[in-house]
Amino acid sequence: MNKDQVKGSLEQVKGEAKEQWGKLTDQPATETEGKVDKLKGKLREGYGKVKDKL
Repeated sequence: MNKDQVKGSLEQVKGEAKEQWGKLTDQPATETEGKVDKLKGKLREGYGKVKDKL
């Protein structure tokens, strides 16, 4: 596992937390930010996996 994969995983966790907080507090903007953060994390993790293969 390289640093991009680790950072991607952490970003996904942060995004999930933000999304749940947005749902709990009824803030659609925060919920959407969380979804975007999760997507960024998945992309970064995927980039890290490809980087490892090369």
